[in-house]
Amino acid sequence: MHPMLTVAVKAARRAGNQIQRASLNLDVIRVEKKKPNDFVSEVDRQAEQTIIDTILEAYPKHAILAEESGAKGVGSSDYEWIIDPLDGTTNFLHGHPQYAVSIALAVKGQVQQAVVYDPNRNDLFTASRGVGAFLNDRRIRVSRRVGLADSLIATGFPVTDMSYLDQYLAMFRDILPKTAGVRRDGSAALDLCNVACGRVDGYWEMNLKPWDIAAGSLIVQEAGGIVTDLKGEDGWLESGDIVAGNPKVLGQLLHTIAPHVA
Repeated sequence: MHPMLTVAVKAARRAGNQIQRASLNLDVIRVEKKKPNDFVSEVDRQAEQTIIDTILEAYPKHAILAEESGAKGVGSSDYEWIIDPLDGTTNFLHGHPQYAVSIALAVKGQVQQAVVYDPNRNDLFTASRGVGAFLNDRRIRVSRRVGLADSLIATGFPVTDMSYLDQYLAMFRDILPKTAGVRRDGSAALDLCNVACGRVDGYWEMNLKPWDIAAGSLIVQEAGGIVTDLKGEDGWLESGDIVAGNPKVLGQLLHTIAPHVA
């Protein structure tokens, strides 16, 4: 395992342990609303600080881009850690066991290392560019399904910004009857990891942030999948609009979505 990936794993496990301890006493957790349907808890902030402290202890000159505390040192280093300490906060606060810690390392703007840790299942997804993707040290691959009609697809509904709701619903209306089913689990990081290990065959979502998708996207790519934006291009990390899947299913998803892409 790459030394920087080892540090990311250590940070993810430490944060995951904090989160799971807190999950035993949800009623006492302090929660703030950043905007409608967008919550942050003291657990998010504590887990994020644990991750940052672990990383900077090993690499004090690296930059940080984190969901809750923002950017630190960005532009001053070729190494930038992209952190979501608790992807799926709403699930967590309701005791719904679908959330994860997501950590990626970008080097000169390209994601090179990735960790997504699901503390409920003790599932550790990792990837290093050019080395492959793994779940608990076992190599993973995307599914081999070739038809959208046989495929299970993951998605995420608009939550905080309803300005594109009609566009999303038009996509959903066209995709749903062409598939074996569509699932919405509430964690983009885990949705991408589920694509990577073949639990679902494809995934699309709109209006995400870099920390939601940076780690999971590399894990998909290293598992043999493809990640694009809604137009089939490479701007997904900047736009936050993402489509992922095995090569056959991704093409069919993009074809179905295309009439509704501005």
